[in-house]
Amino acid sequence: MSPESILPLRSAALVRHNTTLLLREPGPVLSRLLMPLVAVLVFTPLDRAALAAEGRASGTVQAVTGVLVLFSMLALSVAGSGILTERFWHTWDRLRSTPARSTELLAGKVIPALVVLLVQQALVLLLGVTVLGMPADHCGLLAIAVATWSVTLLCVGAALGTLLRSQAEFSAVQDISSFLFTSLGGALVPLADLPGWAQRIAPASPAYWAMSALHAALAGQLGQLARAEGVLLGLAVLAGALAAWRMNRGWGRSQLI
Repeated sequence: MSPESILPLRSAALVRHNTTLLLREPGPVLSRLLMPLVAVLVFTPLDRAALAAEGRASGTVQAVTGVLVLFSMLALSVAGSGILTERFWHTWDRLRSTPARSTELLAGKVIPALVVLLVQQALVLLLGVTVLGMPADHCGLLAIAVATWSVTLLCVGAALGTLLRSQAEFSAVQDISSFLFTSLGGALVPLADLPGWAQRIAPASPAYWAMSALHAALAGQLGQLARAEGVLLGLAVLAGALAAWRMNRGWGRSQLI
């Protein structure tokens, strides 16, 4: 058996191991799945009333997609914390001494987190469509938008996990950036209602492109969807490359608190 044929087997073993670690402490995962459902039920009537009073489109789409983007950004800790824990335990050197490549180690960490993100977003969208009446006539496009956004988040989370030095530092960066980017990206408040300066810098926020991709997918607008997908995939490639470079470079005890 050639080394190339062993790669999928090593990745699968790492995925099983990291899935077991997630399932041993299911509390964080369950909170990531349940909290956005409650938030959607709370925000949808508010957005409906606010947008209806201004004669604008249904607030259901704004509420569902905004909550989805916000809580998916908060869930990127599932991938980043897993890497940071290995660093804190000083077990990365042991993993790196195995035949597994850095890309395999990275895949072993992020694939279980990818499943969590996809389930989270699927539940939010399912609730929006079946209970709140959100139109979803282009399910294939919506699946592409969700998958791309999830991969982008995982790559960013992995990069943060290789750069930051402690769980407290990771939590601070994640919380601040999540609310900052979702606010500027039009997830918490419709983009048209933001101040002029915020609208001008909104494209610098990943959440802006996630909202753009989701709205384009729901409306069947292929051109807008392709543009947003291109930006998100570019960010994913850069963040993934940074994470892989950091893992290849290694780190010592002095880099951790």
